[in-house]
Amino acid sequence: MDLFEKITKNSMGSLGQYADIAEGYWIFPKLEGELKSRMTFNGKEVICWSINNYLGLGNHPEVRAVDDQATKDWGLAYPMGSRMMSGNTDYHDKFEGQLAEFVKKEAAVLLNFGYQGIMSSIDALVDRHDVIVYDSESHACIIDGVRMHLGKRFAFQHNDMESLEKCLKRAKRLTDGTNGGILVISEGVFGMRGDQGKLKEIVAFKKEYGFRLLVDDAHGFGTLGATGAGAGEEQGVQDEIDVYFATFAKAMGSVGAFLAGNAQIIKFLKYNMRSQIFAKSLMMPLVIGGMKRLEMLRDDQSHKNKLWENVNALQAGLRSKGLDIGDTNSCVTPVYMHGSVFEAMALVKDMRENYNIFCSLVVYPVIPKGMIILRLIPTASHTMKDIEETLDAFEAIAGRLKEGVYKKAEAEYASEYASNT
Repeated sequence: MDLFEKITKNSMGSLGQYADIAEGYWIFPKLEGELKSRMTFNGKEVICWSINNYLGLGNHPEVRAVDDQATKDWGLAYPMGSRMMSGNTDYHDKFEGQLAEFVKKEAAVLLNFGYQGIMSSIDALVDRHDVIVYDSESHACIIDGVRMHLGKRFAFQHNDMESLEKCLKRAKRLTDGTNGGILVISEGVFGMRGDQGKLKEIVAFKKEYGFRLLVDDAHGFGTLGATGAGAGEEQGVQDEIDVYFATFAKAMGSVGAFLAGNAQIIKFLKYNMRSQIFAKSLMMPLVIGGMKRLEMLRDDQSHKNKLWENVNALQAGLRSKGLDIGDTNSCVTPVYMHGSVFEAMALVKDMRENYNIFCSLVVYPVIPKGMIILRLIPTASHTMKDIEETLDAFEAIAGRLKEGVYKKAEAEYASEYASNT
């Protein structure tokens, strides 16, 4: 069979099947204007809850001034080449030192992109003799990294310590008396549900099962812990995290990521991560701009305090109106509802067009059929007025969903979908 024919006959994939009716509005929408709590979508102002700019640093005047100057001084090309071959600078080394100190680790290494960086770190850390044990609801970048592993891998039920121990027992039986080791992977904050990984409970198993722990703390870095050093600091187990990962694309409002840990292990990763050895070094403006963002994150707690003021007001308000936000104990705020994919599309259109609220929609096949998640990302840039208007909108939308208002649109979208497949 022709490869391309097979692709098109399979409806363009699980999400691509909706492309003809959804692209440009529900999928690949275009938000325009300055990064702030209110942006422009489809020609009108909306309150935006879909940008991971937690601390509001992405568009902060001080940050933008540093970004602008660094771009003028260095351009967007320097340094050229991979870090190992020709792309290293004193600024890269300095930034790594600052990051390591901030998250209380011996050393750190910069990554040009978080997704490929964590995939590559998993690939580098384990060989076919090793066993990976990971949370079943880990982010796609972790899943893709695990899929590259040639050895055994076991997924434990999300944040379920009994399930984790069963997997650890199996992993230990397979590795005892061999050259194999065990790598456990969790997230500091799970980006869909918003609940923190049970890091404190996980590390309690380390002595008995002798594993090493990798934590993806993309959503915890800068938002959790007394200093903002993340979920490990929040739970009092930062020292027990063997390899700590965080991205600049969330709290720091930028591009890039880093890994931190024991100096020898970080050196090993620096020399063995294929995604970094064979890819361009992080551009100089991103490095210099990153140092400014870290300085503001580290030295000025007002950004984090304002973030949490907004988080608490939003989450308390949603709960008071009878909306289900699950077990989130982070900034990530999911609102759980029930309905079909097409009802969800109608609901979101109503929210955007008539209530001026823009938030991310998550439906099947990302989550089970019949479920709808509207995910809100509060930031330090939001105002109490933004929150009050959003709470009123969600109360109205939830009521309309229960009343079956979106059923008519469901039939319309389903018919349009059928005619395009």
